[in-house]
Amino acid sequence: MSKEVLAVVEIMANEKGVDKEIIFDAIETALATATRRSYDDEIDARVAINRQSGDYRTFRRWEVIADDVYIEDHVGWYIRHMDSVEEDPSKAIGEYIEEEIESIDFGRIGAQTAKQVIIQKVREAERKKVVEVYQKRVGEILTGQVKRIDRGDVILDMGDNVDAMIPRSELVGRETFRMGDRVRGYLQLVEFRPRGPQLIMSRACNEMLIELFKIEVPEIADDLIDIMSAARDVGFRAKIAVRANDPRLDPIGACVGMRGGRVQAVTNELNGERIDIILWDGSDAQFVINAMAPAEVTSIMVDEDKHSMDLAVEDDSLSQAIGKNGQNIRLASELTGWTLNVMTQTSMAEKHEIESKDQVNVFTNNLDVDEEMAEVLVAEGFSTLEEVAYVPAAEMLDIDGFDEDIVAELKQRAKDALLTMAIAEEEKQALAEPEQDLLDLDGMEPDMAKKLAANGVKSQEDLAELGTDEVLDILEIDEERAAALIMAARAPWFE
Repeated sequence: MSKEVLAVVEIMANEKGVDKEIIFDAIETALATATRRSYDDEIDARVAINRQSGDYRTFRRWEVIADDVYIEDHVGWYIRHMDSVEEDPSKAIGEYIEEEIESIDFGRIGAQTAKQVIIQKVREAERKKVVEVYQKRVGEILTGQVKRIDRGDVILDMGDNVDAMIPRSELVGRETFRMGDRVRGYLQLVEFRPRGPQLIMSRACNEMLIELFKIEVPEIADDLIDIMSAARDVGFRAKIAVRANDPRLDPIGACVGMRGGRVQAVTNELNGERIDIILWDGSDAQFVINAMAPAEVTSIMVDEDKHSMDLAVEDDSLSQAIGKNGQNIRLASELTGWTLNVMTQTSMAEKHEIESKDQVNVFTNNLDVDEEMAEVLVAEGFSTLEEVAYVPAAEMLDIDGFDEDIVAELKQRAKDALLTMAIAEEEKQALAEPEQDLLDLDGMEPDMAKKLAANGVKSQEDLAELGTDEVLDILEIDEERAAALIMAARAPWFE
């Protein structure tokens, strides 16, 4: 029997390409299962196979459990701790006491049982092997052969009984494939499914575009050129931002290739998707200007607080700057990470004039200065009272005509104005009264309604628009009660 065991292990390991240890474990499990069944499952058994000789021994075993644990099934599998002390005092709860028993013949065990256990173990090993192999390849472009189309999802045969799926939402535009076509995709993740591991791939993600350029442009693979960001309107147009790590290199020219060969290869792979190659710049404003190509930006205004930029173009270039269905401005915004607003020069001038007037009025009304000085502050880039109050004095001293006394006075006036406005806001909130529908709301108390009103939540409708966290920031109540108040305020919505 020992030779038969070793022969089975050798054959199964070679046929399935799995480790011999997994086959040994499977046979041990099958023998233990058969042993338990021969005793009508009244005992628990363990089988140990000698890996060199193939000889095996069988042990009946009892798991040590706490004295107060109630056992309903498989009573013969357990022993209470107080009883185990007599057998082996060293055993703790959760450990096993074993006793060798006669082994059953390997050839006489239920063939179907052994087969099922071995197949299950081998299948688990194969799945684990697939996961280990492909988990390391997440982030790569892989190639497979179309096996079938399932409700628009493309199923690829990757070889070695491994399948991958490109969901319909991850295909490029309206591309179609036929059985047997070879398709490339970006491996995003390895998922566990009832039938085994499933490779999920994409052709529509930004990473697919980036990896294709790494394949086509050796300078990128060699780290001479970096792709800083990418944006895609899948199947129609894309933008990538590149920079050279070697000043002697032209990153755009390298990505375009001789007669456009490199970028054309990527375009062909992505079903004709047009690609703009943009020069990345360390200056956010210049990067945005580059990203707006082919439109030319004539002027730009940056709002750091809102992380947005206003871009002005020639009146007859507005449609080109926006692009079809807003495509160009949307891709440029995604590429740079800035919120972009594009307008004509005329509109930009009008907007700038209105904003300047508003800022001038803020300074004249709150700093008690004449219009001329207010215009100087605006011209120097000051737009709020906070900036006047808290920017370093050295920056204001650089303004022509400003000395230390003027700067100190302006900063003090700005701080006084801010304090006055804060006090006025507090008084306004303190005097705020809740509306009757908020007071009548189920579960609402007068002091709670007063606190809500002081924070700008005066009506039932105001409360309905809040989230639980926002209510908890105002009221000292638990999360469940806050949610109940919000749902009560939203009741009219559902009616």
